[in-house]
Amino acid sequence: MHSTSERYRQLPGYPLAGVSELRRHVEDAGIEVIDLGSGDADLDPPPSVVARLREVAGERSYSRYPYQTGLPALREAITHWMSQRFGVDVDPWKEVLPLIGSKEGLAHLPFAFVGPGDVAIIPDPGYRAYMGGVTLAGGDPHLVHLKASNEFLMPLDSLPSEVSARTRIVYLNYPNNPTTAVAPDDYYREAIQFCQDSGAVLAHDHAYSEIAFDGCRPRSVLEFDGADSVALEFHSFSKTYNMTGWRLGWAVGNQELISALSTVKTFMDTGQYLGVQAAGVAALESWEAWVPGNVAIFQSRRDRAVAAFRREGFKVTSPKATLYLWIPIPTHESSEEFARRALEAEGVIVLPGAGFGSGGEGYFRVALTVGEGQLEEAAKRLGRLL
Repeated sequence: MHSTSERYRQLPGYPLAGVSELRRHVEDAGIEVIDLGSGDADLDPPPSVVARLREVAGERSYSRYPYQTGLPALREAITHWMSQRFGVDVDPWKEVLPLIGSKEGLAHLPFAFVGPGDVAIIPDPGYRAYMGGVTLAGGDPHLVHLKASNEFLMPLDSLPSEVSARTRIVYLNYPNNPTTAVAPDDYYREAIQFCQDSGAVLAHDHAYSEIAFDGCRPRSVLEFDGADSVALEFHSFSKTYNMTGWRLGWAVGNQELISALSTVKTFMDTGQYLGVQAAGVAALESWEAWVPGNVAIFQSRRDRAVAAFRREGFKVTSPKATLYLWIPIPTHESSEEFARRALEAEGVIVLPGAGFGSGGEGYFRVALTVGEGQLEEAAKRLGRLL
């Protein structure tokens, strides 16, 4: 028996662990499973993205090592999009870094800035890649509960002084997974000030910047004064363009922070396939014309799902952004017990809130990744659990 490292043993469980085996048993029993677990929509990327990949797939030059520089056209497209979308001007060579999906960048960041005794502030519930990266880098994750009473904002002003003094990274994620919360402008200003005072890096996970409804337009942290000295923002093609399996994203922000993350990645990877990066250029070029129609699909699913769950007795807040519902559990059981019962008894996969950290206990997450009919059927089935 091989022994594992102490850091490995400190890793938390992952929300989807064990679901596949249980799903097989349920399907073997003849129950049709509705999967509302993973945030992986059953929708296609823009046609121009697929066409561009096909176009370059046979070109030898696209099969060479991309390294961290990547495809120059992608850096330039990212720069143009940041200016067009947020009014933020960045240097494509010094303040942009292509990623193999935003997840790897978020997880690799601590290797540049966190060591034994250093703290990273992590939202709880939150995306498990934050805690995984900090733990494997040898840092101390400090989990801060996100509460409905505080609009699911992480209260940085209430951190113990000895924690603030050791803080090296603050992870923020708005629009938020899993709570769907959107942060107001003043909150970004407070977070920037906190990082300036503590010398910490502000890592803003902005994967859901474009999945927003009812006129909501999530802002970039880089729009705010002072962010250029402390912040990195992480963007993803996964949700906006239905490109989860393509594994492409980027980091943008402070030149020194970009350089440090790029150096870490040099030892971890040699960049994403240039053909996929070329497809990313096509995606960004399609943003203005294509994305609104895709968002309209998620908005329609949101509206139908919210109405369906409310009919079945669940108290659901209609989210302003993301492709999720964050629903309180009305029964007297843990979130894991509820999720297991949902799959075993009704064939519906939802994620237990506790799978995102103890701060998520009492909730479950629904992903709007299937059609409206399936969402309504899933709500009806889950209503029977009540």
